[in-house]
Amino acid sequence: MTQRGHGMAADIAEQPEGFARLLDGPHADAIAEVAAQIAARRPRNVLFVGRGTSDHAALYGAYLTEIRLGLPVASASPSAITLYGARPDFTDSLVIGVSQSGGSPDLTGVLSAARETGALTLAVTNNPESPLARAAELSVDVAAGHERAVAATKSYTAELLALLVLIEGIRAGDGRLPESERAALAALPGLAEAALADRTADDLAQRYRFAPHMVTTGRGFGYPTAREAALKLMETSYVPTLAFSGADLLHGPLAMTDADVPVLAVVGEGPGGRAMQDVITRLGEQRADVVTIGATDVPGAAGRLAVPAVDERYSPLLDILPLQKLALALALARGEDPDAPRGLKKVTSTL
Repeated sequence: MTQRGHGMAADIAEQPEGFARLLDGPHADAIAEVAAQIAARRPRNVLFVGRGTSDHAALYGAYLTEIRLGLPVASASPSAITLYGARPDFTDSLVIGVSQSGGSPDLTGVLSAARETGALTLAVTNNPESPLARAAELSVDVAAGHERAVAATKSYTAELLALLVLIEGIRAGDGRLPESERAALAALPGLAEAALADRTADDLAQRYRFAPHMVTTGRGFGYPTAREAALKLMETSYVPTLAFSGADLLHGPLAMTDADVPVLAVVGEGPGGRAMQDVITRLGEQRADVVTIGATDVPGAAGRLAVPAVDERYSPLLDILPLQKLALALALARGEDPDAPRGLKKVTSTL
């Protein structure tokens, strides 16, 4: 009989190998070619569309696009198109659908409608033969391989890395990353292995085994990680978890925090991390149980899930790793099976 959590553990462990696969060889060349085509078309704005975990990857892509490309970004509303029949004018837009399976009809509907009304469309998916990939003009295979567990882990970080390489390739103009960028990215597999080797998440799972609810928070590039961590905790451990931007947390939700509310705060090395310092201080005033995710200790926090220090753009690829391990360990500590959460399927079809 297969041990509970074996599939999710195996998926998590494969992420360094997945990073290496995307950064070298034919997959890297394919992303560079797509990036060059997009750069040549010079879109004036970008719309992302995704659901669940892939929507969090799309949010990361949105930050990269606005910061690195200087293009305005929006999140498409699938229901406007698939339920209400809207047909916005997508002329000069790049519309990017992000999906592990590429099988959700509403995402395919958005890309089909966008292509019909003038957009350049791109599918970023773990299934290059999927309906989403067929509906789009361009497609990027994130090459994560078969995912054993229902909860997405390695496909999420593969989406992040594919979007990073794509957007930096567009910024370069010809799809090819500068040598300095390639050298920095080449270190990611080893850094991911180091992050996964730390066992603090296993210890923390015992501490939070009976937590009735939790909060995750981050700013800038840390915010997609906070949202993805909350989803992983809810779908594997069934712990109600609210995700907030650090700025939004101070605008009211801070009032619900106290010593009985564990808070996981993503605190990176760049502007987003520095902006979290005041958030940690305010949480301390509430006597909240705060654990940070980052490369250095933060005054006022009770503990830290350690990750290597990297360029803030790369942080989401590493910050999520100990949080995935925490979700796995917490589910097992609570007697659940994170490989097969109740009521969930690998492919969710929404219209």
